[in-house]
Amino acid sequence: MHDPSTPACRIEMGLADTIQLAHGEGGRLMRQLIENRIAPLLSLDRSGLQSDAAVLGQLDGETVVTTDSFVVSPLFFPGGDIGSLAVHGTINDLAMAGATPTHLTLALILEEGFALQTLDRILNSIADAANHCGVSVVAGDTKVVPRGAADGIFINTTGIGVLQGDSRMRPDRIEASDQLIVSGPIGKHGLAVLSAREKFGFKPAPESDSAPLHQPAQDLRNQLDLDLHAMRDATRGGVAAVLHEWAEASGQTMWIDAAKVPVTANTHAIAELLGIDPLFVANEGTFLVAVHPDRCEAALDCLRSHSVSAQCCVIGHAQPRDVSAVLIRRGIGVDQPLDEPSGAMLPRIC
Repeated sequence: MHDPSTPACRIEMGLADTIQLAHGEGGRLMRQLIENRIAPLLSLDRSGLQSDAAVLGQLDGETVVTTDSFVVSPLFFPGGDIGSLAVHGTINDLAMAGATPTHLTLALILEEGFALQTLDRILNSIADAANHCGVSVVAGDTKVVPRGAADGIFINTTGIGVLQGDSRMRPDRIEASDQLIVSGPIGKHGLAVLSAREKFGFKPAPESDSAPLHQPAQDLRNQLDLDLHAMRDATRGGVAAVLHEWAEASGQTMWIDAAKVPVTANTHAIAELLGIDPLFVANEGTFLVAVHPDRCEAALDCLRSHSVSAQCCVIGHAQPRDVSAVLIRRGIGVDQPLDEPSGAMLPRIC
């Protein structure tokens, strides 16, 4: 007979410091993980933990929903981590659709053996980012997979927002002569993640631009109304991917001047060393805007009033369709086609 004074199981006695398969099997250990660890760190309402769905109440406006998954490697990198990235990425998708973010759901896929201390750190980062952005985590899910079936932790989110007013932003509204604005220096996030993953040891280390964009996006909508034709965060595929998406949707050619595209000295040096064009590198706190030419200065003034977009600038314009969907003028002064990304230049960056 087992001596009750001796722990029969490290997990049940709360002594384990890593995730076990039992944490995802729906029993007492899973309930303890959620109630004693996840819920307090995320400030979740304990009264709703026993329900599989959250009641949001009536939302004031049309509802906008997005979903996203995050598998970035490594989990922590200069300027962010998988937790804050999950919040920022989801909020930015809502913001680019013209919505004010209000709620998030959070699903965690954890690998057996994942350190609980690391989980705490990620959950704290999620909570800090959500609180900073004024959104609530209202529902979630937890699954555990065997060792080797995942890379520590994967995160899935759903974002809910409210569309305020009449937002008709769509890339098919882009017209010839529309001005193309980028909100800040490009290429920072992808190079930060790559450098951390490969332990390149650059000094100073490149730092991600991961940040929420809902405030400058909301101000642009309020000030420019229907003169704001399109917004898009330049994530996977970078600026080049957005320009090609817009060219296809609008039937216009997107023309940019390479000399006007903002790139930090550090990003430029590292990209040149690695043979990578920053135009194809992912960003997580930088977006593009297509605006009526008469409202370009108003758009720039609005963006410059926010720290996250203070370094915005005009990089080009839309023009009637040419032989190429996207053209770029480089140092030699000749317009050249800018290819569309055929795949992920840098995998596992979000």
